Amino acid sequence: MPAYVPWDSQDLHEWASKHAPGKFIDLEGHTTHYLEKGTGKPVILIHGFFYNSCMWEKNIDVLAEKFRVFAIDLWGFGYSTREPLDYGYPLYERQLWAFMDALGIETATLIGQSMGGGICLRLAAHCRDRVEKLILVSPAGLPNPYPFIARLPTLPGFGEFFLSMPGNLARRIALWNFFFDRNLITDSDFEKVTLPHKIKGSSKVMLRILRAMFFDTLAGEIKSLKDTDIPLLIVWGREDKGIPLEKGIQMNAIIKGSRLEILDRAGHCPHDEQSAQFNRLVLDFLTSK
Repeated sequence: MPAYVPWDSQDLHEWASKHAPGKFIDLEGHTTHYLEKGTGKPVILIHGFFYNSCMWEKNIDVLAEKFRVFAIDLWGFGYSTREPLDYGYPLYERQLWAFMDALGIETATLIGQSMGGGICLRLAAHCRDRVEKLILVSPAGLPNPYPFIARLPTLPGFGEFFLSMPGNLARRIALWNFFFDRNLITDSDFEKVTLPHKIKGSSKVMLRILRAMFFDTLAGEIKSLKDTDIPLLIVWGREDKGIPLEKGIQMNAIIKGSRLEILDRAGHCPHDEQSAQFNRLVLDFLTSK
């Protein structure tokens, strides 16, 4: 980016026309930006908090060699709407459901990371016949106190100050906590993650979501899946600080038929830090009967 652009300063449509790499669709009167690649059975990728569809950059092309892959920007993130909505799992479940209906997708494999994993869990619990297979990447859902870096923005006034700070330091600190190896976050990666944060209303959405504290409220849905027949792969980074590995072990124990894979030298984004291993695991899982 040639010159500094303040956070929360840009019109959504003008900024998206310059930077959005994908397509747009209207769902329930709200704009959704998404990527689409490949042909075959549908696979839908759901990003986590703070991110957007660029989260899957190291995975989408590999998956698209065998599948029709979609990566959507959740409302409030990426190049999707910033309208004042009731942000939470019920809203995002509706968005995902509406997306599938609009594109004529009866069933799909869902792959979600962190908050995105929670969204996938919720849809699977409430509408099993829409889900062919499920891949959860360090998913939220079970009771888990916020780590220190996530608690700070929930403080009145501090979150607004932190996210409005000029320069990149605040968001770099936030992003560093997702990774075991910070050196993997290149300037290009950082820009793709945070360019949408320049859109007006972005910080307000993130703070509203953090302060709603809904990430870990899916114990009931997870227990309802304990005997599910949905093929389910859980992938966790051994060094995850956001949602510790013990939560993955606990989830795997609750959902009896699930399979847990632990990736070494990876934090909260094992699909990124160990992308080659992750891609092999996922392709093997998706192509097996």
